[in-house]
Amino acid sequence: MAGRAARLVLLAGAAALASGSQGDREPVYRDCVLGCEERNCSGGALKHFRSRQPIYMSLAGWTCRDECKYECMWVTVGLYLQEGHQVPQFHGKWPFSRFLFFQEPASAVASFLNGLASLVMLCRYRTAVPASSPMYPTCVAFAWVSLNAWFWSTVFHTKDTNLTEKMDYFCASAVILHSIYLCCVRTVGLRHPAVASAFRAFLLLLLTAHVAYLSLVRFDYGYNLAANVTIGLVNVAWWLGWCLRNRRQLPQVRKCARAVLLLQGLSLLELLDFPPLFWVLDAHAMWHVSTIPVHVLFFSFLEDDSLYLLKESEAKFKLD
Repeated sequence: MAGRAARLVLLAGAAALASGSQGDREPVYRDCVLGCEERNCSGGALKHFRSRQPIYMSLAGWTCRDECKYECMWVTVGLYLQEGHQVPQFHGKWPFSRFLFFQEPASAVASFLNGLASLVMLCRYRTAVPASSPMYPTCVAFAWVSLNAWFWSTVFHTKDTNLTEKMDYFCASAVILHSIYLCCVRTVGLRHPAVASAFRAFLLLLLTAHVAYLSLVRFDYGYNLAANVTIGLVNVAWWLGWCLRNRRQLPQVRKCARAVLLLQGLSLLELLDFPPLFWVLDAHAMWHVSTIPVHVLFFSFLEDDSLYLLKESEAKFKLD
């Protein structure tokens, strides 16, 4: 939800450095990768590499070049530590100790758990809230959009490629835009459906143009950063403004306000940006772990609010 915007801000800043981090600029790293590729990634040596590579690694897309970069990263880290220097980043990321085929194990598991929490809350929502509730289709759609985003976040932290990076970014943007649409429906659309429909078309056009520019023109990290900061601020301001206006009439909005504020506050964990503890747990993974209960809180708000709206609509129908 709102916290995805803050995460995108920090991801974009890190990704902008991906082409020239300290570690991958080191001659020792580059020479190591070049020599490793010459020895292992062509001709009979490549066939030998493929024959001994575990099947799960090849299915996950790990290539001979990837293995060389991984091994040479640790060679470079070892030299840095031996000389008493701070741990460097490589291609915009800290060095992580791979587990099976997971490039960033803690972040991948945490992303999966966020998705699992969203799935559990979706099932709970569909069980507790009748489909006749005015917000039912919009809330269910939001849950599926969130699930999709956490799926791609899990994939991206499992194996960082050009495709998985873009899908993580694009799907995160879709979550923020759908959260804005969810807020629009709740605050305006229930009384003016035509306004909500027009706004939905505008947001779809906005997302399409955003994805098309970054995919077909160029992947501009600066533009992506500015765009997501803007829509994230709109999302936060709109939700909090509505919560503030309705805090006395609607007790359930307290859950919404807490969820929005917690997601924004917890995103500051990313600013810590320290080398991974035990080469596994970094600030980004800690942020992912911390958001799991917040998603539960927000979906709990959606459930309470949907039941309130259903009760209100049924009472109005009886009066009519």
